[in-house]
Amino acid sequence: MVEISGHPAVVGVTPGQSDLVPLTALSWARAVGAPMIHFAYADVSRFVVEERPDGTVSHAPIDPDTADGTWHEARDLLHAQLSRALTGADVPWRLVYLAGRPDRALTHLARAVDAAILVVGTRAPGTASHLRERLEGSVALHLAHHQHRPVLTVPLAVVDWTATKAPWR
Repeated sequence: MVEISGHPAVVGVTPGQSDLVPLTALSWARAVGAPMIHFAYADVSRFVVEERPDGTVSHAPIDPDTADGTWHEARDLLHAQLSRALTGADVPWRLVYLAGRPDRALTHLARAVDAAILVVGTRAPGTASHLRERLEGSVALHLAHHQHRPVLTVPLAVVDWTATKAPWR
């Protein structure tokens, strides 16, 4: 177990994701006095060439015919998205662009920075996200089963349980 006080958080983010994920992580970091928040995006279209001791990686595209510079644009858009959401944040933060399976990439970063917690959002609403989760699995679930840090899962869609037709009602 990693002591919570004085240790950072690692937060999985995706382009276009709700600001609720970084804002929840910021609130948690303030509450426990975390020294840093490491936001991370794992690009599944890239693979890890080298893992560095600080949690960053060098990476390359899985498809050698794709333009290698497009990941810079995605990183810059994510950084701008986080900068808007975290305007006035009083906890230092950084964005780390990772590669490969999100659960493995986030676990590597959490070990490298000795994080106390991993924060991720639930899947986005919609059929495409539901299908992708069925095929690839839930990042939060993979994290909860394959590493020893607590996982805080931020709900991104509110479910009205009174509107669902359940057989036990």
